[in-house]
Amino acid sequence: MVRQDLAPVPHQRGTATDAVQWLKCPSCDAFVYIKRLERNLKVCPECRYHFRLSAADRIAQLMDDGYFDERGQDVETVDVLGFVDSKAYTARLEQARLKTGRRDAASYGHGTIGGFPVIVAAMDFGFMGGSMGGAVGEVITRGAEEALETRTPLIIITASGGARMQEGCVSLMQLAKTSQILGRLKDAGVLCVCLLTDPTFGGVTASYAMLGDVLIAEPGTLVGFAGPSIIEQTIRQKLPEGFQTAEFLLEHGMLDLVSPRENLRQTLTKLLRMHAAERPRHLRRGDGASVITDPAALSIRPAWEVVQLARDLGRPTTLEYAGHICDDFLELQGDRLYAENSSIVGGIGTIAGRTVMLIGHQKGHNTAELVARNFGMPEPEGYRKAIRLMQYAARFGFPIVTLVDTPGAYPGLGAEERGQAVAIAQSIMEMARLPVPIVTVVTGEGGSGGALALGVGDRVLMMENAYYSVISPEGCSVILWSNAAEAAKAAEALRVRAPELLELRIMDGVVQEPPGGAQADPVAAAANLKEALVTCLNELLPLTPDDLLEARYQRFRLFGTPGKQPVLGAREVAS
Repeated sequence: MVRQDLAPVPHQRGTATDAVQWLKCPSCDAFVYIKRLERNLKVCPECRYHFRLSAADRIAQLMDDGYFDERGQDVETVDVLGFVDSKAYTARLEQARLKTGRRDAASYGHGTIGGFPVIVAAMDFGFMGGSMGGAVGEVITRGAEEALETRTPLIIITASGGARMQEGCVSLMQLAKTSQILGRLKDAGVLCVCLLTDPTFGGVTASYAMLGDVLIAEPGTLVGFAGPSIIEQTIRQKLPEGFQTAEFLLEHGMLDLVSPRENLRQTLTKLLRMHAAERPRHLRRGDGASVITDPAALSIRPAWEVVQLARDLGRPTTLEYAGHICDDFLELQGDRLYAENSSIVGGIGTIAGRTVMLIGHQKGHNTAELVARNFGMPEPEGYRKAIRLMQYAARFGFPIVTLVDTPGAYPGLGAEERGQAVAIAQSIMEMARLPVPIVTVVTGEGGSGGALALGVGDRVLMMENAYYSVISPEGCSVILWSNAAEAAKAAEALRVRAPELLELRIMDGVVQEPPGGAQADPVAAAANLKEALVTCLNELLPLTPDDLLEARYQRFRLFGTPGKQPVLGAREVAS
């Protein structure tokens, strides 16, 4: 159902002379005092329903001091077809101009958000349903071209029913016109954030609205290609509850986040701050004291004991590490294809003053969390999200940090149907080709290709009580011993421990854990991890992209090469 925000209605309170303006919320039917509603950014205080805003109101809420230097006022709508339905197109345009005081459904201009310069292009649904004709496409394109020329972040605020039929194929061509300029922004590494507001449909959704580096929507926003009534009438299918809402799109991997209106300025400011941060070649801290590079400095515990420590439910998760090691962090979600997979999480953050892309497997500490995160076993959507975020990092020159903790990729029917092996292969290949520094740390379990999909780094480390293996010990036991009872023997034979992997040069270093392991003191473990990351980044940041890529190629090229691959010697297991 398309939302309908009702106009203010007079509501008698006391005597007839005591009349005030109230508004009936179309979601909960509560009458809300208009001044209270405006103080609440036009969000219903009873049910949190987000009323539609005009472009002017939207800009006033987001921009510093409401200041907006508007441009593009010379853009005129042209009736290229001489279109007439029940009324001439020119008459409809004049009526919309009188109603809204606008020349057309979009405008762009300059200002600041959180002190950071931005170019904002905003649509107004009140002007012919925010439909996109030549003038709207021109305004969006001009704003993007100025963003490209000045390397200023672009914020696009959408509100549209789709293409403007009265301009025929000229309107259709705006999809190509606007998409190609956003492609140039991506190629140039200029940030574009799209804020999708209610409603955003049709040709706008099928072009620039969904092409931003970051896609944000307000709660309850309706977003789609075809409207629900058109879908139902065309294919005679009953649509599910909540179909095409922002929450539905987030669940299906199409958005980075859904943000309440009162948080939008803060969220945009955080994004802008991290993209504007200085990019030092040398980070503070990082003396390497927490990284062990000599296998002889590490004692060898029984392999099965290490496996159990790595699987301990008390060990910190990726999001917990992010909270400890990042000065700032904003999680981004979705693969833009099918679903949001929560077994892999990622986002942009700052470590020791440098913006990075942090991506990792995510588990939990209890049954409910583990089930919600699929026990840290990603499906294809998780890996495709990781690829998207890694490509995002490469566009903006952000180093990448990956934290590995998975028993392996999920082996289910649906995962196979949607290309699990393809997603893993593409992730491995993409990591090998990214022209930015990559540091990988195995923080818990490192299970097979599901781990390696996040593991092709310039520096590969592991926590002291983590393990890394071609297969789980149980899986190896079943295949080679015909039952799972020999898992401990399999773990010993697979040489999954840090000292052995360091000796084989699979690992470049081992991060010390506090006594009792990372689960005993997550804060101390995170401090050691941060120190290790900064040390590695300080080694990698001065390198050119060509040098990074060649060194990364040679790092993985040596494994299995005669005369180059180290061979393990016998070592005594500590009691």
